[in-house]
Amino acid sequence: MVKVAVIQASPIFLDRDRSIQKAADLIREVSAQGAQLALFPEAFIPGYPAWIWRLRPGGDWGLCESLHARLFDNAVDVSAHHLDPIREAARDTGVTVVCGLNERDGSSSRTTLYNSLVTISAEGELINHHRKLMPTNPERMVWGLGDARGLKVLDTPVGRIGALICWENYMPQARLALYGQGVEVYLAPTYDSGDGWLATLGHIAREGRCWVLCCGVAIERSDLPEDFPDLDRLYPADEHWINPGDSVVVAPGGEIVAGPLHQQKGCLLVDIELAQVGAARRVLDVAGHYARPDIFTLTVNRQPQSPLAFED
Repeated sequence: MVKVAVIQASPIFLDRDRSIQKAADLIREVSAQGAQLALFPEAFIPGYPAWIWRLRPGGDWGLCESLHARLFDNAVDVSAHHLDPIREAARDTGVTVVCGLNERDGSSSRTTLYNSLVTISAEGELINHHRKLMPTNPERMVWGLGDARGLKVLDTPVGRIGALICWENYMPQARLALYGQGVEVYLAPTYDSGDGWLATLGHIAREGRCWVLCCGVAIERSDLPEDFPDLDRLYPADEHWINPGDSVVVAPGGEIVAGPLHQQKGCLLVDIELAQVGAARRVLDVAGHYARPDIFTLTVNRQPQSPLAFED
């Protein structure tokens, strides 16, 4: 039995350093309650750019530039020391941490942003770094396309964990890539919510016969900074919730055992039994005895993709 924490909290919006410190504080809080895994929402640092769903394509160019500039200035460079407070909190508490962030490329152009997910071990080491394979709809005006270098399942003290971000979970090949690596605890940080999304999570738990932990983005109008440009037009004063969260924990087979945490900030602290995964796969193992490799195969290219190759 392991205890997991799905942390449905808001960041200090568009403030990288204070959001990172808030995450570190929350890790220590859930550790004090016995958590061994802490999962944060999609793009938690420094916040999901929800404005993209309300701006007019091509019609709000100046506003787009202003907001993107603030996001860019507060994005995380994983090659720098930005994440040190979270790494220290993980090391001090022995908690495995998975956190979504806006990442600024620090090795190539140094200007492209990615929707990324980092996994930090209980020893405080960065052990995986995944970039969202395909940004969804208007997200493509904010984030570049990721590759499969981080499409991995990792052995941790809380079992074999793997993650896909939001609508990556609608990509059958991406799901199979995790199933085929023996994922036991499947993580799905997301901006999506509602009955349709919850049905998807139930399907994944039934299909993969694994635990599914979803951490949703919960944003209130009051979370936005006072100097947020064009605030009243984008988010009228009488609109309290921008996104409701809907975090859940789903058992192998599809039963929701905690949540959904709807229109509230909080934490789902749940004991999960990893042995249920093996028992559930006795009847269905889509990457094992229920597969047909003589008919279907999947090849995953994990090579980092770059437009440049230097030969010295």
